[in-house]
Amino acid sequence: MKVYISADLEGISGITHWDETGKEGGEDYQRARRLMTREVNAAVEGAVEAGATEVVVNDSHGHMRNLLIEELHPAARLISGSPKPFSMVQGLDGSFACAFFIGYHARAGSRGVLSHTYTGTVAEYRVNGRVVGETGMNAAVAGEYGVPVVLVSGDSTVVEEARGLLGPVETVAVKEYVARNAAVSLPPEKVHALLREAARRAVARAAQIPPFRVEPPVEIQIRFTHSGLADAAELMPGALRIDDVTVGYRAPDFLTAYRAGRALMALAAR
Repeated sequence: MKVYISADLEGISGITHWDETGKEGGEDYQRARRLMTREVNAAVEGAVEAGATEVVVNDSHGHMRNLLIEELHPAARLISGSPKPFSMVQGLDGSFACAFFIGYHARAGSRGVLSHTYTGTVAEYRVNGRVVGETGMNAAVAGEYGVPVVLVSGDSTVVEEARGLLGPVETVAVKEYVARNAAVSLPPEKVHALLREAARRAVARAAQIPPFRVEPPVEIQIRFTHSGLADAAELMPGALRIDDVTVGYRAPDFLTAYRAGRALMALAAR
C-alpha cells in the first residue's frame, strides 16, 4: 500500500510568524524546518504501522526545499525543489491508496494562522463557484486520480475547512487560532502522538473515504488583491477578465485548471 504526503509549513505547531517560514528568518526558520520534519515523520510512522509499504513525501512549502532529508523517516522518499508541474501534489497518481496533508493552513480571507492561498496576491480562489484554499485545490487533484485525502493537520481553522470540504476525514489540530500571527500550540511530543494515531486510523479507513472530485468542465476564478495583479495574470492566453481584480479560466478537467491557476498566480506575482 502506497501513501502520499504533501507537507506544508505554516500549519506546523508553534509556527505563528512569517519569519519562521523562510530562510530570511535565520535560526527561527531552521527550527521550523526541524519541527516540520518531525511532524512528517510522525505521520510516516503511523502510516507504516498501519501497513503502508511505501510513503512518498512532497515538500510543498515555498521554494520546496524545507524538509531535512538527513532526519527524514527511513521509510519515506522525498520530492523537493521547485518549480514542479503539480507543485504541492507533485508525484501523486492513481497508484496511491490515500493522501495526507500535513502542516496545512487555512485559505485566504479566513481567520486562520498565517492564512493565505498560495501567494499573498490572492484574495479569493473559486472552483466552479466554490471558494477553496490549498486544501481544496490539492484534494481535487488527488480526486482526479481517484485518491482520497484521509488526514489533514494544521491549525483549528484549516481542520474545520477540511471537514466542511472533504467530510469526516481524520484531522489533527496542532494549534488553536488566536489571531493571524498568534496561536495556542500543542508541544511537539503531544502532536507527534496525535499524528501517529491519526495516520494509523486514516490508513485503516482509506477505502471508506471517497475522493474529492470536481465535476468538469472546470472554471476557476482568482480574485487578486489589486487590479495591477489581474492585469498581469490576464496576459495568459485563454484568461478571462471577470472584473477589475478577478481573472478566470475554463478548462476541460481539474488537472488542466490547476496548472492554469498556478500560471495565473505566477504571472501576477511577477
